[in-house]
Amino acid sequence: MGRFMKRYSAPGSVPGSFAERAPEGPCAALEVILYSPEAYRRFEIPSLDKLPDPKPGTVTWLNVAGLDGAVLEQLTSRFGIHPLVMEDVVNLGQRPKVEAYDGYLFVVLDLVTWNEEALHVEREQVSLLLLEGLVISIQERPGDVFDPVRERISSARGRIRTVGADYLLYALIDAAVDHLFPVLESVGDQIEDLEDELVEEPSREHVATLHAIKRDLLSLRRSTWPLREMTSRLARGENAAFAADTVPYLRDVADHAVQVLDVLESFRDVVSGLMDLYLSSVSNRMNEVMKVLTIIATIFIPLGFIAGLYGMNFNPAVSPYNMPELGWRYGYPFALAVMATVAGVMVFYFSRRKWL
Repeated sequence: MGRFMKRYSAPGSVPGSFAERAPEGPCAALEVILYSPEAYRRFEIPSLDKLPDPKPGTVTWLNVAGLDGAVLEQLTSRFGIHPLVMEDVVNLGQRPKVEAYDGYLFVVLDLVTWNEEALHVEREQVSLLLLEGLVISIQERPGDVFDPVRERISSARGRIRTVGADYLLYALIDAAVDHLFPVLESVGDQIEDLEDELVEEPSREHVATLHAIKRDLLSLRRSTWPLREMTSRLARGENAAFAADTVPYLRDVADHAVQVLDVLESFRDVVSGLMDLYLSSVSNRMNEVMKVLTIIATIFIPLGFIAGLYGMNFNPAVSPYNMPELGWRYGYPFALAVMATVAGVMVFYFSRRKWL
């Protein structure tokens, strides 16, 4: 899967007409988890017709992996979901948000993962519906970050099996938010490695890497900023869909979202500083090169003067003062020795001044 691509409705399309805009592909995979304090069952169903009706004291989690238009239409008709909700499910790129409808709650999240091979961030939209005793999660493709929640349900670890569907919705939101921390850790490791390379040997390839990291951070910010607003809205406890004892857990999720945003903003500042570091490193490297070339040119200035002096071709036969050393047997070695001495003295002087 490549980078997150946003999908829009066609201009002028009928509001709520979502089925024909569902992407083509294999049929959606439907997984059901039923649990109560005493029982647990996990299975797959071929169609929504096989989905058991919610029972008192039992929580049902239906996970739909794949945007199948026929399945979405069945969900709309069976549970009375508004067509505009399903339109948001199909049209990817929605901002994380929460909307209350008559009889259910609609939540949109981004599942953010780290691609270890391509070294960049990937996003996937997941839509969550909270009904009476039922949570429906709709994903674009199989695979998610909810396995810890499934493990807690199957092992009856914590209080998840003893509370209602609202707590399951909280657990799914919490899993999506908490998974941002390992993603940010991977991005931070990439930034640290890049910083070390920029200090040692900056190159043009590092500029491309910097821009890729900036794009990832921008993508994360687009997900995290509205996520903070959404979790803060839930944490205020104004929604009747959540029990009073679930609200403190929602406040904890909101706090995690704020922490993620703080780390993200610090990373953006570091990346901006890395660009300045790259430009500074390149400038310093150029200054070192120019210094060496300047020293070499400075050393050859007096040598060029000596060579030019003896290239004036005055005739020694006309006057005894016209370069008498040209007729000397050791004149040429003497001139070379003078040049070498001058060059050696200048190199010694530059070294003492720590210009080399």
